[in-house]
This record gives sequence, structure tokens and C-alpha cells, in this order.
Amino acid sequence: MLCGRWRSRGRPPEEPPVLAQVAAPVALPSPPASQDGGAKRPGLRALKKMDEPDSKKARNLSMATQLGKGKGLTEDEDVQAMLRGSRLCKIRSRTWQKERLYRLQEDGLSVWFQRRIPRAPSQHIFFVQHIEAVREGHQSEGLRRFGGAFEPARCLTIAFKGSRKNLDLAAPTAEEAQRWVRGLAKLRMRLDAMSQRERLDHWIHSYLHRADSNQDSKMSFKEIKSLLRMVNVDMNDMYAYRLFKECDHSNNERLEGTEIEEFLRRLLKRPELEDIFHRYSGEDHVLSAPELLEFLEDQGEDGATLARAQQLIHTYELNETAKQHELMTLDGFMMYLLSPEGAALDPAHKCVFQDMDQPLAHYFISSSHNTYLTDSQIGGPSSTEAYVRAFAQGCRCVELDCWEGPGGEPVIYHGHTLTSKIFFRDVIQAVRDHAFMLSPYPVILSLENHCGLEQQAAMARHLRTILGDMLVTQVLDSHNPEELPSPEQLKGRVLVKGKKLPAARDEDGGILSDREEEEEEEEEEVGAAEQKRRAKQISPELSALAVYCCATRLRTLRPAPTPPQPCQVSSLSERKAKKLIREAGNSFVRHNAQQLTRVYPLGLRMNSANYSPQEMWNSGCQLVALNFQTPGYEMDLNAGRFLINGQCGYVLKPACLRQPDTTFDPESPGPPRTTLTIQVLTAQQLPKLNAEKPNSIVDPLVRIEIHGVPADCARKETNYVLNNGFNPRWGQTLQFQLRAPELVLVRFVVEDYDSTSPNDFVGQFTLPFNSLKQGFRHIHLLSKDGASLSPATLFVHICIQRF
Repeated sequence: MLCGRWRSRGRPPEEPPVLAQVAAPVALPSPPASQDGGAKRPGLRALKKMDEPDSKKARNLSMATQLGKGKGLTEDEDVQAMLRGSRLCKIRSRTWQKERLYRLQEDGLSVWFQRRIPRAPSQHIFFVQHIEAVREGHQSEGLRRFGGAFEPARCLTIAFKGSRKNLDLAAPTAEEAQRWVRGLAKLRMRLDAMSQRERLDHWIHSYLHRADSNQDSKMSFKEIKSLLRMVNVDMNDMYAYRLFKECDHSNNERLEGTEIEEFLRRLLKRPELEDIFHRYSGEDHVLSAPELLEFLEDQGEDGATLARAQQLIHTYELNETAKQHELMTLDGFMMYLLSPEGAALDPAHKCVFQDMDQPLAHYFISSSHNTYLTDSQIGGPSSTEAYVRAFAQGCRCVELDCWEGPGGEPVIYHGHTLTSKIFFRDVIQAVRDHAFMLSPYPVILSLENHCGLEQQAAMARHLRTILGDMLVTQVLDSHNPEELPSPEQLKGRVLVKGKKLPAARDEDGGILSDREEEEEEEEEEVGAAEQKRRAKQISPELSALAVYCCATRLRTLRPAPTPPQPCQVSSLSERKAKKLIREAGNSFVRHNAQQLTRVYPLGLRMNSANYSPQEMWNSGCQLVALNFQTPGYEMDLNAGRFLINGQCGYVLKPACLRQPDTTFDPESPGPPRTTLTIQVLTAQQLPKLNAEKPNSIVDPLVRIEIHGVPADCARKETNYVLNNGFNPRWGQTLQFQLRAPELVLVRFVVEDYDSTSPNDFVGQFTLPFNSLKQGFRHIHLLSKDGASLSPATLFVHICIQRF
């Protein structure tokens, strides 16, 4: 057991390794020579003499050289053209089309752009790492509507992660447009290939360049102080000056060349990692493969073998001589711990690893509510781009509110509000073009139909002609027509969730409907004659397309002897779902083990706010629909739930939610079965919340939240650290008891403490408990809208005890 291994190193059972206040390295006995096969290995000094570590060389490289390392990007013609800049036409509407200068910054990670009215510097750039996609031609809603004056070959669209609007551009020539398309693709590929250590080097050098006010490649003490404030640390003047003078070997009150690099090395030092490293490396300060294996075993790594330790050395060690001797230096050790293999998320869970051959009802399915909206449901714009963004986030069930439109063409918008309208056919084209770019698994179109017969027939026609063979129009297995197929069987296919004609009635003789609950409750008051009249308003063409997702009302849960009807889908408001969870408990769980249930936000949420999806997942609801356009902890939970399994939008429910005779009740989960202990050690390079105020430094605290069954839900936090967002240290231990760990999501949150107002959000990361790795781990933080905050990380120690 992981915690037990630490006891063998002389620590008391209840105390995990404390690294908040770094002491001198613990003197551990050197391993016997037989562990290295009797061969004498070179020490750290010998390695330095034989071969300067590549990491040190890397820190001496300029930003441009770093960017092009191994890729030749600094000489690349496309990147060179971007560095010189281009005058591109920004297109917002038919009348707003302005020429602006766009230029790649020297860091190779950001693009500066001109504004008519100058704003704060941070408002004049966008970052390459925040780009979701670059599309050529008229491949956005904006360019299709407003870019007709520009030939497609001259146009490109930059789509961003999160809520930032697309950037639609037209270049003076087709070749210049291609330079930006190709150049951005190369920069994104290079960025994806960069290690966390390289990203950190880029990050610190970019601030160094900004702090060098006269651009003379020398740093005065005043410029060094400016640098420290930029990177979110308020260092005592006396201490900062002493550090400055220790590096000023020329004694001229200026740092340059190697003196700057020495200052940065001291600034970026990680004493807590050095302490861990020296616990295992012995007196020679290098790790042999057996010593690294001992560390891996203490980490609780699955498949920890000597061969695995040797592989890690060859992957992450930067010193070629050390690599030849199968040794790992401190630099290599840091590279490993900052890599995805050293992160809290199990790398094996990042690809599709679950059984995808079970019925659809056995999966949580990433689902969106009012997908067409980009803002609030009262007056916000509707856009096909909202569907594209939802698919890019792994969404597999999207909603289409369909209403009568002009010229016989149905439209989609939030009825009886001021939201704008988009054509149904344009949305179906977006589904065809973008639904399967990230995930191959099926997409469900949840239709809320307010159209007459003629336009319903038009909807059915568009679905068939645009989607073609993608559309499921008949059962896959004629011998078992009532059984739900699996995600694997439905790869690349689109399902329609909608109304059926009166032949398919519920037990009370009510018409099956996909109207949401407020409308359904009104229908209950309507007489039988009126129901028959409404039944005639269901188009047979559209009814025929509801094959596996036939909309039905769920008034009461069926008694046990009644056979399940897997092809029926119920839509419930969050209020009715909570009532069923509270009153029906296990019966609702059993219902969801065999049939699909969709839950959506109350209509009273005028600003498109979300509810917590966890309560619905606890009862096995598959289609828990959220407003994807509204960031917040609810969407963080959704992203965390579907972070695993290749981010394909389907996650296999725990066994207790799949068995038809399950006894599980989320309101009564039983006694605690697992203890989760997390020691929050340090954080690194937290983002500055107000980049325009040099003296604004964060006072960070860390909160760990447990989201699961009600008895498991908890939140605990550390103290705050005053004026240090660069390398704050806590060393505080937070412990949680879990009763249903298979349903738990763990959310790591960093906030800026404020004594007089609510704390400000800094960053977060959410993941399933069952995908959490033990030992010393880095948490790579995300912004409010899910974008990477690299190189910002938390460093924690995780211990899991099951009993």
C-alpha cells in the first residue's frame, strides 16, 4: 500500500511526506553496488564535465530558437511572414469589415492585433494554445453570411476554445491566407509537442523580454523587480537585491547573458522536488534505474519494473551521458514529473479504454441544452457555431428547438423570445460536417418540434438528404427491434429523438411527445378529442425517423413486473428529476439501467445558468443536458466526467447503475469504503488575474471538492499564501471519506483570497476519482472556460486507502 511504503522510510503512519518547509536533503544510504550490476556510475559532477545537460543549453536559447528547436520553424517561410505581420480584413457583418494588422509575437506563442481604439496590452493579443481550429474558405457561419465579397481562397476562420467568438479574416491574396493557415498549424503542432519544461522556459523568457524595458538584453534591479511582479510574486526588496547581487558576477548592477540564466535558474528552483529526488538518489545525486524503480513502487505505479524505469530514463533524461549510463539527473526527474505521466490523471484513461459494446442506456452521454444559443435564452444570438463548439467539447446529444420559418423552411431558436433564428437545414449541415471530428460514437438529435405537418416533412427531408447514410432510419437488428444497440454498433451514425404517431402510446393513452415538461403538464389537462387532433399534427415522415429514441412522458415509474421499453426516452426538468430521486430512489435507478432519461434545466433559468449534473448521474440518468455556453463549476464537472475514455462523450456507468435488479440508492449508499488523503504541497506559475496592474499579486488558496452521492459531497481548503502566485507553498493535508467512490469527481480549485469580497477564481481541474493516480502528482490547471493555463500547476501527494 502506498501510505505504508512511506512508513518504511521512518514517517509516522498518519503523516504523509511534508515538503512545505524544505529541509536539507535526507541522507539515505547508497544502494549496494549489486543493484547496478557492480558497475561504478559517474556522479553529478562527472556528468556535468562530460556533457552539459541539454536542459541548461535550452535555457540559454533565445525564444525564437526554442520555438524552432528540432523543427526548423525559425527559418520557416510561413512563420517568418507571420513575424513580419499581415494586414487582414476582419469580418463581423455585411457593414463591419475592417482591415487590421496581425503579427506573430517573438515568443511564437501569441499573435498581436491592431484595434481602432488602443486598449490594455492584454486586449491586443490571442494565444496559439487557445486556438481550437483554423478553417480555410467560407467554413464558418460568419463567412458564409457576410464573406461573399471575398473569394473563399482568401478567407480563413480562427475558432477559439471556450466562449471567445470566432475570428473571420480575409487576406489580400490566397497565398497570404495559406501562409497563416499553414503557419498556425505548424505552431500548434510544435506547441503540442513541447514538454511542460519547455513551456515553462518559453513562459519565463517571454516575461523577461517584456521586463527588459530598453531592450538592451541587460537587466537592472528595477527591471528584475518588474519581472517578479509580472510573474506574480511580491518578493522582499532586500531578499530580491541579495539574489540579484549573487548573480551579478561582473558587479556592474546589470545582469546579462549567463548571469540572467543563473537568476532564472534560482527563481525556477523547485526545492520540494529536489528533496524528493535526494531521498532516492543517494550521495552522488543521480538516480540509477533501480533507484527510480523504488520511487515508482512508492508511487503505487502499475507495472513498475526495471525495464519501465529504464524506459523513463531514455524518454525524459536530457543529459546524453547520463542516459548512456542509465542514470537520471534532477533535470530529467523534473521533466518526468511535469509530463503527462507525472500528472494526476491516469494516462491509460485518456484513450478509449472502456467496453463500448453495451446498450446505450449503460453510458453517461455528454448532452447539451438549447445548443443553438451562444448566450442567454432571452435575447442571445443563435448560431450553428454553437453546435460546432459543442461537438468540439465532446457533446453527443444536441437540442434543436424547431419552429415554423419563412418560405417553408423550419428555423431553430428559443420560441417566444428575442433570440435570433437559424435555419434547420444549416444546423443539420453543421452536424454532418462536425459531429464526428472528435468522436466516432453516435450523436443524438433531440428535437423539440413546434412545426406544422408541411415543415415537419421538410425537416425529415433535410435529415435524410443531408445526413444520408449517417442517419439511422431502421432498427439494426430486426430480430431484437426493442433492444438498444451499443455505441460501437452505432459508430458514425445519427439518431433522432422525437415524437411517434398514435400507434405508439403510453399506458394512459397519451400521445408520446418530446415537448419539455412544462408543456407536457399542460397537455395532461387537454381532453381526448384535443389529443387526437394534435396527433394528426405529427408528420409520418418525421415520426419514422424516431427509431431508438421515441419520446415519452414519465408520469410514474413502472411496477417491476412490467417489461422495460428500452427505445422510449423521457425528458424531465431538473425539478421533476430531483423529485423522483428523492421519492423513488432505487426504482429510478432501475428504470435508468434499461431506458434513457434526459434531464434539462428549468425554464426559469433566464440567464442560461446550469444545475449540478452530479445528482442526476448518481441515479443513472444518461442525458444530463447543460447549457454549454455558460461556464461555471457545473460545466467543470461535465468536462471532468467526460475527460476520460478518449473524450468520446460516452462513459460507462458503474456496475451498480447498470444492473436491472440493482439495490443501489444514492440517498443510502452504505458505510465509507475508501479514504482519500491529499497533501497540497505547492503551486507553480499561477496566472496573474489583473495583468494591467503590476502590483496586483494573488493570495492563493486551494480548495478540494468531492462531488458524488450526497453523503460523499464535501469541500475543504488550505490557508491562503500572501502575495505569491509564483511558487506558493502550503504543505497542508485534506482527507475525505467516500461511500460510493465509483461516482465521485474530484475538483481541485485555486482561488485568490479576499477578506472583504468573494474570492476570485484562478484555475481548476476536475477528474473522476477512479482515474486519479497516487503519489506525487502535478495538477495542470484550466481556466474558467476550460482552456489550458500552462505552465500553471499544483503539486500534491495523493494517497488512496480502500477497506
